[in-house]
Amino acid sequence: MSERSDSNDPWAPPESRQPEPSPYQPPTAPGVHDQPTMTSVPGELPPPPMAPGTYGYPAPAPPAASYGYPGYPGYSAYGQSGWQQAPANGMGITALVLGIISVVLFCAWGLGVVLGILALIFGIIGRKKANRGEANNHGMALAGIILGAVGIVIGGTVLAFIIWTVATEAGRDAYDDNSDNDPFGTSLTVPR
Repeated sequence: MSERSDSNDPWAPPESRQPEPSPYQPPTAPGVHDQPTMTSVPGELPPPPMAPGTYGYPAPAPPAASYGYPGYPGYSAYGQSGWQQAPANGMGITALVLGIISVVLFCAWGLGVVLGILALIFGIIGRKKANRGEANNHGMALAGIILGAVGIVIGGTVLAFIIWTVATEAGRDAYDDNSDNDPFGTSLTVPR
């Protein structure tokens, strides 16, 4: 093979290939990719040279001081800091649901009191989780605590009234000697 065909071999490395000057075209100016590239803004100092054998980008600059509200927890200035655990909002949601049910079912023979106590417990646990940053529903837990307390008070009042009413009616019937109050007109009464 001739030397000329080796220099235009398409499988040869780029360093060994040399373009043939065409006798029909005048030489042109160097291409865009042969020009020096601007690497910084005019007026700035160029970046410091990297040590030989190192690759990559220099360390990013620290974020500028910001005024106003802080960012979301778990995020860094350069984007997300990795996989984030979902907030544990179950206790606050449970407290709110149980608090609502305890207020609605206040007259269900003490069920409002039991559900109110559970709402109070779950609400306190939910608030502690929200204060530690494990949950983000601080308001739901607080609403569960408030509704649970209201359910306990109203349910306890109704339960005490029901117990008092049943106890006084039972006592009234046991010691009532007047037989004229008999609701059944056909009952047999024997005089003493």
